[in-house]
Amino acid sequence: MLKHQLIHPKINEILGRAGHHARILIADGNYPCSSTLGPNAELVSLNLSPGLPTCDQVLKALLTAIPVEAANTMMYQTEGPYAQTADPPVWEQFRSSFREANLDIELEPIEKFDFYPAVSTSDHVLTIQTADQHLFANLLLHIGVRQA
Repeated sequence: MLKHQLIHPKINEILGRAGHHARILIADGNYPCSSTLGPNAELVSLNLSPGLPTCDQVLKALLTAIPVEAANTMMYQTEGPYAQTADPPVWEQFRSSFREANLDIELEPIEKFDFYPAVSTSDHVLTIQTADQHLFANLLLHIGVRQA
């Protein structure tokens, strides 16, 4: 029986094989998941209905199951049709979830077109595709070391 809140069998299987420095992408509903998988990564599609589940809901479940040492977001655009002048509201949800899990994790943005290669590495083990409708809600987690 699992004691944490993450009960998805395939996700638990993949996480059980993952080690320190492995990367997990929680992808929003707009992310091109099938074309950006790393060579060792698996895709789990949880996109049930627009907005369900959200990236933050998946993050909260993952934080009960794995140690996280770093987190990257996809940097929002400052020019063009999707331009923003401040951090997307979903980033505050992520920060709040890290605080609730008693983790001192700073979001480290990566420029949009550098984000794709950062995901597509040999350390990338899992993409969890959500149906999150927030812009720039993609979150790349780096697994840390399990503390006793």
